[in-house]
Amino acid sequence: MNYNQLDKQLIWHPFTHLKYQKENILITKAKGVYLYTNDGRKIIDGIGSWWVNVHGHSHPYIVKRLKEQLSQMEHCIFSGFTHIPAIELAQKLSKIVPVKQPKVFYSDNGSTSVEVAIKMALQYFFNLNQKNKAKVIAFRNAYHGDTFGGMSVAERNVFNLPFKKNLFQTYFIDIPTEKNFHKVKQQLLKHLAKQNVAAFIYEPIIQGAAGMIMYDAKFLDELIAICQQHQVICIADEVFTGFGKTGKLFASDYLKHKPDIMCLSKGLTGGFLPLGVTVANKRIYDAFVQDDKTKTFFHGHSFTANPLMCTSALANIELIEKSDFLEKIRQLEKSHREFAMSIKNHPVVKDVRYKGLVLALEIQTKDKTHYLNELSKEIETFFIQKNILLRPLGNVLYLVPPVCITQKQLSYIYTTIKEFLVKLSTKSFS
Repeated sequence: MNYNQLDKQLIWHPFTHLKYQKENILITKAKGVYLYTNDGRKIIDGIGSWWVNVHGHSHPYIVKRLKEQLSQMEHCIFSGFTHIPAIELAQKLSKIVPVKQPKVFYSDNGSTSVEVAIKMALQYFFNLNQKNKAKVIAFRNAYHGDTFGGMSVAERNVFNLPFKKNLFQTYFIDIPTEKNFHKVKQQLLKHLAKQNVAAFIYEPIIQGAAGMIMYDAKFLDELIAICQQHQVICIADEVFTGFGKTGKLFASDYLKHKPDIMCLSKGLTGGFLPLGVTVANKRIYDAFVQDDKTKTFFHGHSFTANPLMCTSALANIELIEKSDFLEKIRQLEKSHREFAMSIKNHPVVKDVRYKGLVLALEIQTKDKTHYLNELSKEIETFFIQKNILLRPLGNVLYLVPPVCITQKQLSYIYTTIKEFLVKLSTKSFS
């Protein structure tokens, strides 16, 4: 059977320029840091298969736990019923998330976890009869998923251009830096003065899809403090940054002021199954505990709190707790730092930045830095020919490997990056 032909004939792949798409690489097995192809290649997964894989593919402990759960119960309706994996996962999460008196709401991916958070924040004020509070503040360059709420609180760009007229208005402020913090603070206060702001949503420390843009926790901390002083709900979108990406378990762990709502997905299940979690503090939850049935939170999914998803998340967290997980990330960050220092002055490197598992190289091109930069395809093609999966964000080449990656495998990626930079330096990209 020609699976590649069937794939081309029947499947619509995500984030793909359909007219010029190449034949998709057929993967038949995944183990550790490698993806194995049908024609005998093994490819280093340098981005954790879109930032989801934590410990490596097909980790035996998570596989074992899933097999045990599958033989016991595959799914159960979650309205009017509950089950042990959902309860135990909520218990685990309540001990590790930086949210006060947490209440766990389950959905099924990162976008829906954000959608739930936005709806919770807006309905919180609706339930308190403060219906004027219906606006959201977000950062420029933000990405919060592909549902309409998520798109509405994101940068107006190529990701949501066809839907621009359908998105609700959001107040945008700049990412805070040492140079512009006073200006950003004034932007924030100007919007808060309108007294119609319900929530402030942010990707803490790193804006992933924007090109791995990194910023200092201390400036975000002050913005959160100001918002909370104005009774604005602060939503930390940790779909990307959660579970070690920044060097701590959560990026919010760098902050003194903690979120009122937190969104989790991607690394939550170790990369095994789709699961979204929105964790809200008890104050928000209590606004939905009313005699009036119209104040109910009418949101749910058919596979809410699926036992298999919850079990994989439980196993993932247990692995984190039992291992030297954060120490491994510190060692990986040290390697990233040493490599970054070795290439930061390269003529085609516009910027190099790193944090935790993340290493990002912004490459100088004739065109500006953006998702559709023509260099993207050249980067992807070069590295896949070297059996390395790096899916760039335009002209931003980045790494977010599983923690099981070895120094030898990492060194091979670094060496290949240097080869690519040499290749580019023979061209005119400045």
